[in-house]
Amino acid sequence: MTPKDQAAWIPSKGAVHLQVGDAPYITPGPGQVVIKNGAVGINPFDWVLQYQGSILASHLKYPMVLGIDVAGTVLDVGPGVTRFKLGDRVAGCAVSIAKESGNAKLYTVLREYMVAPIPDHITDEQAAVLGLGIGTAAYGLFHEDYLGLDLPQVPPPPNPQPGEHIPRAIIITGGASSVGSCAIQLAVAAGYEVISTSSPRNFAFVKSLGASHVFDYNSKTLVADLVSALEGRELVGAYTVGENADEVCASVMTQRLAKAPELPTGRFIALAGGAWREPDSIRGLFGTYRLMGGMFSMMGKNAIKKLRTGIEIKFIMIAGLVDPESCVSQVYMNFLGPALAKKQFVPAPEPHVVGRGLDKINEALELNQKGVSAKKIVVSLP
Repeated sequence: MTPKDQAAWIPSKGAVHLQVGDAPYITPGPGQVVIKNGAVGINPFDWVLQYQGSILASHLKYPMVLGIDVAGTVLDVGPGVTRFKLGDRVAGCAVSIAKESGNAKLYTVLREYMVAPIPDHITDEQAAVLGLGIGTAAYGLFHEDYLGLDLPQVPPPPNPQPGEHIPRAIIITGGASSVGSCAIQLAVAAGYEVISTSSPRNFAFVKSLGASHVFDYNSKTLVADLVSALEGRELVGAYTVGENADEVCASVMTQRLAKAPELPTGRFIALAGGAWREPDSIRGLFGTYRLMGGMFSMMGKNAIKKLRTGIEIKFIMIAGLVDPESCVSQVYMNFLGPALAKKQFVPAPEPHVVGRGLDKINEALELNQKGVSAKKIVVSLP
């Protein structure tokens, strides 16, 4: 018997308030699974589409269902699925299958290669913080068009590498954010030392994720502190989340190149986030675009900035997120499940559960707009 589904719909272009109503149950196609949602995570990308979807993504068709980050139990599998069976607990990334396939519903269809098993010690609410954070972090760190780092392993490889004399390090700013939390753990699992930034109240949290040093992103000595922490290390590049973090990292690279030319210094900055400003303005849309890691190619030729020093700053445009051969799918298929099981990777940041039920998603979107620190907004589902 086909389950009766419901969703929190954006009913029409220009509508803001989501309306809970019946939804079609989507039968999984080849290589797809349907999960009964236990919890869903809320990203800034969700409410940007909620308010500005017709401007940022003219291809959207209404009514539509928002949402990407999801965790729950496998209910149905399509032809050719071999990684999962009915009843498996999983977490995944719901993107671009159908306008009714977002996470704001009771049942969501996912691509098999964008799903990972979750162990019993992790709740659905904890697992629901992953999704887009994993995708954006992995894309910027490992894709050949960005930093192109080695892929993560269980257990992590040695650092320095065999035959090398100095450790490899990367700067990852905004370490307490959803994307930053994932990026730190992925980079450490790939065999890199991570030097990060956050507010002082989140120093312990960011270090618990594996960062060796954490500095206050508002410190007047931040550039000097980062340069000092990188002494004797190869700097492979930077992954930035946070206002002006790309400029800070460019200054760090410039100083290293001048003061320690003998040390290998990568000149690439993957730009995953900025700051939300003036919500009703184009500047605000630009800021939110930076925050979300580039779901849309709205920046055009400005997506890449090359400085006179040869440093390249590039927005992370995850247009290839759902490529079955991408670095993101490799993380989901080969790394995330074993790493979660061994507690080498932990869901982070902690979920802030707004409540239970599809009718709570409007409240969750509003709360996410106001901003949270070292938390991710989550809604539990029945």
